[in-house]
Amino acid sequence: MSTLVVRPADRSDLPRLLDLYVHLDPDDARCQPEEAAAILDRLSRLEGSAVLVGAVGDRLVTTCTLVVIPNLTRGGQPYALIENVVTHADHRGAGFGRAILGAAVERAWAAGCYKVMLMTGLRKPSTLAFYEAAGFAPSKTGFQVRRIAVRPE
Repeated sequence: MSTLVVRPADRSDLPRLLDLYVHLDPDDARCQPEEAAAILDRLSRLEGSAVLVGAVGDRLVTTCTLVVIPNLTRGGQPYALIENVVTHADHRGAGFGRAILGAAVERAWAAGCYKVMLMTGLRKPSTLAFYEAAGFAPSKTGFQVRRIAVRPE
């Protein structure tokens, strides 16, 4: 594997990060730069939370968003949610996705979380196997209500 550096995204990453999201859903509406900067700033103020990016040189090749959520159960231990997991199509299969998820989980543990959750709408066996290989177990049943239609597989 080429050397992957995982770190929280900053404002200078936003153009490349928004380009990377095309590999998540090419038909998704692109966030405008000013709005993206404001959202990244807001997210960075949530303790433990971050948009993590994985870079090889100056190229962003993988990302995920980690949100640490305060909690009144489990003795006050927070929990975390991972969303927007994507690796650039040219870099899949190199271990970068597993690395970014591992970094997100470690960050959640450092924030005192008692669990880390993620959901996927994809049902492809390869996608499910990827998440299981990264240490996630299909142990819960998820439900959602959406304002925006589910993207096709």
